[in-house]
Amino acid sequence: MNIFVSSLSFRARREDLENLFAPYGEVSSARIITDKVTHRSKGYGFVEMSEEEGKKAIEALNGSEHMGRTINVAVATSERTPRPTAPETGNTTSAE
Repeated sequence: MNIFVSSLSFRARREDLENLFAPYGEVSSARIITDKVTHRSKGYGFVEMSEEEGKKAIEALNGSEHMGRTINVAVATSERTPRPTAPETGNTTSAE
């Protein structure tokens, strides 16, 4: 199960997520999403664990406090909203 964790402290690291979820079962992976340019945390991440253990973790951790912040924990959806793109502009000027 892929679990979405938001409102994380910007100081939180992968190990913090692993330790937070470990009491509920084996964590397959944990990652904090970072900005591509600054490499700073964006304040959210993902945790992978079994379906049964993941449900227990979500129930126990959603709305709990972690590193001074109230975190939101939910099943991650696989849908990605496409980023808006600039409309195509045709070159209407001619170089005559």
